[in-house]
Amino acid sequence: MPQAAPDPYQVLGVAPLASAAEIKAAYRALVKQHHPDTGGDAHTILELNAAWEVLGDVDRRRRHDQLRGGAAGSVAAAPGVRTAAAGARAPGGASSGPTRRRRAADQDSELGQWLQLVYAPIDRLLGQVINPFPAQLRALSADPYDDQLMEAFCAYLEQSQARLEKVVGLYRSRACPASAQGFGLSLYHCLSQVQDALAELERYTMGYVDSYLHDGREMLREAKRRRTRLQEERRRLDL
Repeated sequence: MPQAAPDPYQVLGVAPLASAAEIKAAYRALVKQHHPDTGGDAHTILELNAAWEVLGDVDRRRRHDQLRGGAAGSVAAAPGVRTAAAGARAPGGASSGPTRRRRAADQDSELGQWLQLVYAPIDRLLGQVINPFPAQLRALSADPYDDQLMEAFCAYLEQSQARLEKVVGLYRSRACPASAQGFGLSLYHCLSQVQDALAELERYTMGYVDSYLHDGREMLREAKRRRTRLQEERRRLDL
């Protein structure tokens, strides 16, 4: 008869009522302790990863708790940041009243406001995420298993996530004018690249898997290139 899989709560040494932050901290500490690079056991790492796959996902944890019959506390799903590129939509049919010259002036005014109120603060926030990354990575590379260095890197990721939430809010706040539809779509792709990069870097901090760090680094490099191209195109759009 096949042996039942170990309970993920027992594997991570946490109670069923543990918060998401407590589960994350327990997983990270155990992975650091048992990682093969530090002489740990590969089988234990597999068990830890399997437990994290269940308890680190809101829906899977909820289903596990229901099957387990436990009284695990409710875990609120983190709101997603990714959105459709709605900001790049063109508005509805053109007004038939104003003259062509008036319509052109209105479009220029609309574009100028969007560049000032939406693009400019988004560009500034993206720079605050992208530009500090090389220094943060160099600091962490001194010893990825040093608790203080990892905490500093995680603090950078948390600050970056907070800035990215502001970026998404700004992007949603005002539709991109039809005259800059391509620019708005390029901006969306840039912020999506940063989202994906931060997700990969967060995964690295949870399990010290080098491929996640490599992918996150390359994604941020690509995001930097996209941001530079946007800045060049922005100068061409200058009124």
